[in-house]
Amino acid sequence: MSTDSNKTITAGLLAYGMSGKVFHAPFLNAHNGFSLKAVVERSNKNAERDYSNVVSYNSVDELLADEEIELVIVNTPNNLHYEHAKAALEQGKHILVEKPFTATTAQAVELFNLADNVGKQIFFYQNRRWDSDFASIKKVLASGKLGKLNEMHFRYDRYRNVIGPKAFKEKAIEASGLLYDLGPHLLDQIISLFGKPLSYHKILGKNRKDTLVDDYFSIQLSYPDSVNVFVTSSMLVVNPQAAFVLHGVYGSFIKQRADIQEEQLLAGMKLTDEGYGIEPKGKEGLLTTIDEDGNKTETLIPSEIGSYLPLFDAVYDSLTQNKPYPVTRQDVLVQLEIIES
Repeated sequence: MSTDSNKTITAGLLAYGMSGKVFHAPFLNAHNGFSLKAVVERSNKNAERDYSNVVSYNSVDELLADEEIELVIVNTPNNLHYEHAKAALEQGKHILVEKPFTATTAQAVELFNLADNVGKQIFFYQNRRWDSDFASIKKVLASGKLGKLNEMHFRYDRYRNVIGPKAFKEKAIEASGLLYDLGPHLLDQIISLFGKPLSYHKILGKNRKDTLVDDYFSIQLSYPDSVNVFVTSSMLVVNPQAAFVLHGVYGSFIKQRADIQEEQLLAGMKLTDEGYGIEPKGKEGLLTTIDEDGNKTETLIPSEIGSYLPLFDAVYDSLTQNKPYPVTRQDVLVQLEIIES
């Protein structure tokens, strides 16, 4: 990965579980503008097997005390994001924070003010803006082939009928539950396309036996010109529906969720390996349009190659060239307002 600057930004990861191993370390390692110096591993020391030069600290405080580290990735459990983001800013670090950024808008505004006071930048890890399937949605919308959009559905479904072991997702604590887990992904994609809705209506559900948190949500968002958007997620979908459904005056577009990066990285694939980020055959989106005579045309729309590396490009360019980061504070405040309402 080439950069427009000779500066190398020294980074640290606050956790080296699945998110650190899959969503952050490979990209920091592949990007010429970053140097991954350290991770926090309280018990099992796994990072050195993947990156021989990485320092493994025993605690967040130890990593934050490392004066060489300029950028801290806050990828700890959801309920700790605010606490760790605040601590990193107070130690003079720039931060890249996983979703949800915080549990409340009040916490977010406090961190924004703190960052401004200490002269550091906050970045939001909304990686689903760089999914291959979402890229096809943007491509179809930009083409104008649907005409005026009237209805859009985004879904993110799973089947997990048992209560999971992660307390920050399953216990009745701050920022837990499915809405805080997958809501930020779906809402950020919509907000990146259309901005703040005119109004919204939210439904939550608890369907698994003995669940303490929501495991279903559906949110209807109203936008100008009669555009209605629905985002839905459930943990009890055995046969997943299409993840993306768009309807316009001249046609419809149907697409399965198909970004393969997470699966590939978990399997040990490198960013430079052939086939990285390419959706499997048969996952193309189906665009169906109709002309003035009522004739239908069906076209398969392949997705772009998925890669989260441009997210790290954007962080680097903002730090070294002061370029605007694509996920804005206002985007996050709108998202949090809907989630916490």
